[in-house]
Amino acid sequence: MEGKNELMEHLVNAVGRESCGVSCEEDADIFYDEDEGWKLMMGGFMEPWPLGKSVAEAKDKIDEYASMGFGLG
Repeated sequence: MEGKNELMEHLVNAVGRESCGVSCEEDADIFYDEDEGWKLMMGGFMEPWPLGKSVAEAKDKIDEYASMGFGLG
């Protein structure tokens, strides 16, 4: 789906390549749900995180989650 690679790259940039490491490159999946929009599934979490309907909304939400340390801090 168009936008997935752009969002994965944005995820790595938002978190930082060193911090993201294997978690983003192997354990993360960004996918589009027809009903709910973009979602992020990270290893270790039970449910995918909602990102928004558009790529722009998804980038903003990734930035928000990254600023909070994805709730792990």
